[in-house]
Amino acid sequence: MEFVDLKSQYAALRATINARIQSVLDNGQYIMGPEVRELEERLAARAGASHCITVASGTEALLIALMALGLEPGDEVITSPFTFVATAEVIVLLGGKPVFVDVQPDTCNLDPAGIEAAIGPRTRAIMPVSLYGQVADMDEINAIAERHGLPVIEDAAQSFGATYRGQQSCHLSTIGCTSFFPSKPLGCYGDGGAIFTDDDALAKAMREIRVHGQEKRYVHTRIGVGGRMDAIQCAVVLGKLERFDWEVQRRQEIGARYTQLLAGVPGVTPVSIRPDRTCVYAQYTVRVDGRERFVRALAEQGVPTAVHYPVPLNRQPAYAHLCCPDCMPVSASLAERVVSLPMHADLDVDTQDRIVEAVRRAAAGAV
Repeated sequence: MEFVDLKSQYAALRATINARIQSVLDNGQYIMGPEVRELEERLAARAGASHCITVASGTEALLIALMALGLEPGDEVITSPFTFVATAEVIVLLGGKPVFVDVQPDTCNLDPAGIEAAIGPRTRAIMPVSLYGQVADMDEINAIAERHGLPVIEDAAQSFGATYRGQQSCHLSTIGCTSFFPSKPLGCYGDGGAIFTDDDALAKAMREIRVHGQEKRYVHTRIGVGGRMDAIQCAVVLGKLERFDWEVQRRQEIGARYTQLLAGVPGVTPVSIRPDRTCVYAQYTVRVDGRERFVRALAEQGVPTAVHYPVPLNRQPAYAHLCCPDCMPVSASLAERVVSLPMHADLDVDTQDRIVEAVRRAAAGAV
């Protein structure tokens, strides 16, 4: 059983993806080739954003966004401690300081109720994470940001294709950043990412930053990075876009079915999805007591699992000095309880039933 079945996805899209890759091989334009512009135009149109800038990874997207905003050493960025390390990593790489605000216990997303108290004279931005494929409470977060004159960067590495009150993730704030890591809902066959904005000046800055700060050939007007997404990876994503709407629908159907089938299973609580938004289920995650035993019982029944994430950032050795280890109690509790079940668009009913039955047995201690 696959945790994320990329092989079945490729089999369904083999002809399209192979033709797209072959086109790059034929034209020989591997860096900034025509596939880059085509993908940017299609992604911008899908998100409803004025600009899309493809980049080398989701991490690079966040880094370039912060660079375009002018983050300086000592500046602070408010963000979640319950996320992949890249969210905080890019802040520190630029000399900034992540200021952690705890998350909601049911959605695992940044809790707007804690943001205002965390804003100080060095706060430069707010960076909520759309965890597990569900957008955070962006209206509340944007309202706080507007009162304080702060930009908002949505870390949408896991949520491209999700909606919030009728709008697409990545087009909900000043800047939206996503990832095309292979296991993401829309993934390439290596690393890749994209940045979205309606701000013309920020878009110009981010396009220049991704090519070493270059305004035109060998004219470098700002500090930049080598942050381009190569044409072959763009070709893969273009191929996958052919059935992406179907995959989003399937993920939502499979996620809803999981939630329905797991209702009432003692000690197993799925992450909540708010009624005013959709989720693309980058992971289908539940909270359980006795996770180590639970995971072992599932493994004995042939069901793979993953933990996203076992250690909150305020307890990571590289970041522990930024925040006391016990100041994020919700994140600490979630880190001990969350476990993700197999989730992908090609998950069939029989396999899902087998997973749910294994969960029931594990929860009951029958394994």
